[in-house]
Amino acid sequence: MKKFIATLLLLSMLLSLAACGSSGKKDNRTGSDVDTLVSEYGFQWTDPNAPILNEKGAQEISFSIYSSKNASALDYNDMKIMQDLYESTNVYVSWENVSESVYSQQKNLIFGNTSDRPDAIYHAGMTAGEIIKYAQRKVLLPISDYLEYMPNFAKILEERPDIKAQMTSEDGKIYALPRIEEMGLFKHPNILFLNKNWAAAAIQAGAVSGVSEADLKDGLTLTAAQAEALMTYFRDNDMNGNGQADDERPMSFVYNNWQGNQCDLYGMFGLNDNLEHRVIVDGKVTYTVQDDRFKDATNFIANWVSNNLIDKVSFEISQDNFLANGKGTETYGFFYWWESETVVSNPENYIVCTPLVGPNGDQTVCVSNNPEIGTGELIFFADVPNVEVLLAYFDRYYDPIISAQINYGPIGIVYEEELDSNGMLVQKELPAGLTADELRMQNAPYGIIYLSDYAWNNVVNMEPRAQLRVERLDTFIRKYCPDGVIPTPNLQFTLDELNTISNYESSLNDYIRTNLVKWLMNGGVSDADWTTFKNDLTGRTHLDELQKVYQAAYDRYTSST
Repeated sequence: MKKFIATLLLLSMLLSLAACGSSGKKDNRTGSDVDTLVSEYGFQWTDPNAPILNEKGAQEISFSIYSSKNASALDYNDMKIMQDLYESTNVYVSWENVSESVYSQQKNLIFGNTSDRPDAIYHAGMTAGEIIKYAQRKVLLPISDYLEYMPNFAKILEERPDIKAQMTSEDGKIYALPRIEEMGLFKHPNILFLNKNWAAAAIQAGAVSGVSEADLKDGLTLTAAQAEALMTYFRDNDMNGNGQADDERPMSFVYNNWQGNQCDLYGMFGLNDNLEHRVIVDGKVTYTVQDDRFKDATNFIANWVSNNLIDKVSFEISQDNFLANGKGTETYGFFYWWESETVVSNPENYIVCTPLVGPNGDQTVCVSNNPEIGTGELIFFADVPNVEVLLAYFDRYYDPIISAQINYGPIGIVYEEELDSNGMLVQKELPAGLTADELRMQNAPYGIIYLSDYAWNNVVNMEPRAQLRVERLDTFIRKYCPDGVIPTPNLQFTLDELNTISNYESSLNDYIRTNLVKWLMNGGVSDADWTTFKNDLTGRTHLDELQKVYQAAYDRYTSST
């Protein structure tokens, strides 16, 4: 019945414009309008198991949402989870899907077009600066003024002051809805894997000391010298037995990738590096590139590159190519990633190593700034009619059962219809010919969700590969992160602070990136060049001013959590 109604929706709307006012962009958010929504359209937001609107509301009220999507995904209008949400809420949402590149091109045009724009943007990707700019222009809806209609989100803000602090703008308002998926994975995006069969061959040949074949199991700890000896043997021998002694890759990663990158190599010198080279140490915003150990680490790693122990392709390869190169004939000796199962055809041949022990005895891991809380995922325009209904609808996305389906795919396709013995959602067996990623991308819109410890312990089983990552990090990695070292959280900035970031941060990042690649690929950095580099950090690149901005924002964050 509802699908039939949906096909006639446009006609129904035309017949009911005067009744519900959903054709124009006038302000319908007064108390009397809510009373009308309640009395005429059955609007309710307190019972999560009941429809938000009655059948009349399903016919006469609708919303237009603009969203980018993955090329592999179904049109959101055709996704089962979206159809199921309509069946359970009676709130009709018309999705306009575009590619990420099209959204990037159209973003400014959408915000500037006051006469013809959608009610909201999903996968909005709004930065703190953009939110402040459009909030000051009264373009964005202050969502925090309507928390009454969002019991799930309001509860999150009440129970999690850290999330509230990351969402609240300078004026005390919240203008975007977040994506929150907390597994504890993003903090440490690298695990070092070793080909145990190749390592056994090196041990048998006497190429490395202090390691026996019995040691070749998950949790192996190697010194930098032992790793170097293994990589040298891998480089000089036909390890995969294909008759070619030059296709072995002793160590591989994807340079500056969000995972499987080079940062953990700096842990050999006691640095908790990351792609921004910015981390919080004992409450202080710290840039690793100001530490002289960074020079020592860079020269040490550059020596491995010069000696063809680190595959030079690692500095230019894409993530997709890295994963493709790992399939078929084994070519990787060591590599960084979250799990071997994704990278190589025979993951059983690879073991997990703890972080390498450096020449001075240091052993630590990188601390990524990849956030588990995405703060600018969904925004609403300030002139949305009947916005209370739309907010109540999206509030359902924060129910853990719905969140799981938004993030992975719907019950009946990705999840079993029946709960497991613990009363939790469990994923179905994969259909033949599809990977977990392919099934998920086709059927899940991603976007705003709330999956935290409560959900993982009580509502939904983690995806098997995610559970494997968590177990490996818990067992072999997390213990090597020193107390007092944490990622830089999502921070809220004042307009002046944002101007400082806008003026200087891009140039700083480019300067560091250009020099670092040059040094790593060309034998290292001289003392004279290092001195010039450090002087430039606080001179031409204004790192000290950026550091003050981040410190001030971090201090405000900690004072409110």
